Amino acid sequence: MRNQGIGSWPARRARMSPDRTAVIHDGREWTYRQLYERSLRLAHALGVRRGDRVAYLGPNHPTFLETLFATGALGAIFVPLNTRLAVPELAHILRDSGASVLIHSPAHAETVAALRNQVDLPRVLDFDAANPTGGPVDPLDEPVGVDEVAIIMYTSGTTGHPKGVALSHANIVWNSLNVLIDVDLAGDEVTLVNAPMFHVAALNQTVLPTFLKGGTLVLESAFDPARALTLIARHRVTYLFGVPAMFQAIAASPGWPDADLSSVRSMICGGAPVPEALIATYRARGLTFLQGYGLTESGPSALFLRAHDAPDKIGSAGTPCFFTDIRVVRADGTAVSPGEPGEILVHGPHVMTGYWHNPAETAAVLSPDGWLRTGDVAISDDDGHLYIRDRVKDMIISGGENIYPVEIEDILYHHPAVAECAVIGVPDERWGEVGRAIVVPRPGAAPTEAELLRFLSGKIAKYKIPKSVVFTDSLPRNASGKILKSRLRAVYTNR
Repeated sequence: MRNQGIGSWPARRARMSPDRTAVIHDGREWTYRQLYERSLRLAHALGVRRGDRVAYLGPNHPTFLETLFATGALGAIFVPLNTRLAVPELAHILRDSGASVLIHSPAHAETVAALRNQVDLPRVLDFDAANPTGGPVDPLDEPVGVDEVAIIMYTSGTTGHPKGVALSHANIVWNSLNVLIDVDLAGDEVTLVNAPMFHVAALNQTVLPTFLKGGTLVLESAFDPARALTLIARHRVTYLFGVPAMFQAIAASPGWPDADLSSVRSMICGGAPVPEALIATYRARGLTFLQGYGLTESGPSALFLRAHDAPDKIGSAGTPCFFTDIRVVRADGTAVSPGEPGEILVHGPHVMTGYWHNPAETAAVLSPDGWLRTGDVAISDDDGHLYIRDRVKDMIISGGENIYPVEIEDILYHHPAVAECAVIGVPDERWGEVGRAIVVPRPGAAPTEAELLRFLSGKIAKYKIPKSVVFTDSLPRNASGKILKSRLRAVYTNR
């Protein structure tokens, strides 16, 4: 084949395992042959050329995959859209990417109508139009090189406008290889996908590696913890990914104590530091988290905690993936010593080509020789395992001392009355900045500020203990499940 990109994957899979089940969604199944043919029909119907951008707005659905592969088969570029963004935010992404086609679910018709008033969209297709019956299935073999851009994934945009992370076909392939090595995926994998596929971890850590191996994808349009337990038992799910908040919700589901989890071989938890209390909850059921660390810009491979290390390295994000190199450095770029905090730098063939049409922002994080500045702080132990401490921008400097909120949050999660928590820095006349904990109590619990501060006493240095605690019903999160500390600072700094 002349197409060396991911757009050729359905053809390659169809010739290897045409009758194997590729996708299960909403009670229906599609084989690899059927998915290949549906992708071909869509490719012939798209009317785009090499380099054109095709956007997708909708939930996890077979049409997502068909759009991704049809776009790749034509040498065009796929732009998945975050369904939780507001119309102005989506309009910015469509303008920034220059998308000429938008495929959307029927549920987003009203949003699309509003978008068409703000953005010039030459072609808009709903799911029915994107899945023509009886259309041509003539094979395509557009020459596509591995270094061409395959996907533009827009970052969460917690500050300012989202930036388009341009991932090449090679980035995706190398990332998939890292996953296959770390998780040791098999051809009989049954992968539950209930995290949104517009998020890089769901797509590149679960969906595409499973597809590459010829496994089965169980696609869920939305996350529901009780339904997740049902699907794991019904389909004998072997592999799943989630952010900590998702796994916390599953463990809190009424069906958790009696759930049949015997089929599960691998669980990846990422997107945010995993509380030790959550790790213990799953270990009590005989399940071990394969924790990882990465970001959209690294595709997202970077660090991985493998099963044999997990019991002795609780809380660690692991060591570099096979095709990844990591440095942890001080502000002046020199390497830190074990136990000394520093910023994580990532290098490897899975690291993005850059931000789409944004050379200034690219230069700010990507060195000429390909080292990616993550903005995340970690320390390493003597064995080279890294422990994520926090975002550089979330670090609190109190009286000249660096305080990493994750360390405090991890202890608070061990309190039986704490369901969720986040620690931010607030101004202080004496110390410059002190910590403030924002806590979501468990249902029926009513912890006090004094009680939680006493709980921290003796477990961490006195200067790290927050000076105040406020209680709330929920914490703001982005579509990836990450807590939006910028929003917490805006709301709770002056309280």
